[in-house]
Amino acid sequence: MFLGEHLHTLDGKGRVILPARFRERLASGLVLTPSQDRCIDVWPLTGFERRVEELRALPRTDQRARTYLRVFLAGAHEEKPDAQGRVTLPPRLREYAGLDRDLTINGADERLEIWDRGTWEQYRERAEETFATLDGGLS
Repeated sequence: MFLGEHLHTLDGKGRVILPARFRERLASGLVLTPSQDRCIDVWPLTGFERRVEELRALPRTDQRARTYLRVFLAGAHEEKPDAQGRVTLPPRLREYAGLDRDLTINGADERLEIWDRGTWEQYRERAEETFATLDGGLS
């Protein structure tokens, strides 16, 4: 499980250093995908493969499922961290997530999320209002 909030920066070559505590789990490779919340999801290869299997199980007759699978896979980019734990974020995904320099990398259970820091702070502020009214019973 990936946990926590980590502040990082994007370098001039579009690379980010992954949080040290997660590097070993991502050393063999990862997949970057667009997230529905305008950030970038970082999946370990096994987690990405599990997610694709879940999506394959959806009915092909469901247009929403087809659309989601298309956007998810078309935006996917496989990477392998370098010796310093850096990965290059493709220009298209950086543009999609509005990434400039200051980033927040969040643990999100089976994946990481890479956010523009200002966008994340605004999102978190709005989300904390909802969080305060929930007791864990979301159903």
